[in-house]
Amino acid sequence: MADKSWKDAERQVAKKLNAQRNPLSGRMGGHTSGDTIHDSLYVEVKQKKRFAVLSIMKDTEKKALKERKIPVLVIHQSKAKRRYYIIQEELFLQLWSYLPQSKPPASPSP
Repeated sequence: MADKSWKDAERQVAKKLNAQRNPLSGRMGGHTSGDTIHDSLYVEVKQKKRFAVLSIMKDTEKKALKERKIPVLVIHQSKAKRRYYIIQEELFLQLWSYLPQSKPPASPSP
């Protein structure tokens, strides 16, 4: 029987980040409550058929491509102190590899 697709997504993300999938995330597995076991990152992987924010990101990507720029979507809630930056996985992995505490990420899939 095939494994659940969300478990596969967690495994793929863990591999890209040189981490391990946490099989007991959210159930007190002892390591972390995140979906991956990693020294520096707390990672939650969410899988759904649709995310509203991804529709906006896809539009941002199209516009950026026309201008040969890197697409970045910034989410900011009114009166909130934080902003969240959404970037493509490949760019995140490149940026992560430059940080001194990080290990080089797995190569992006072709």
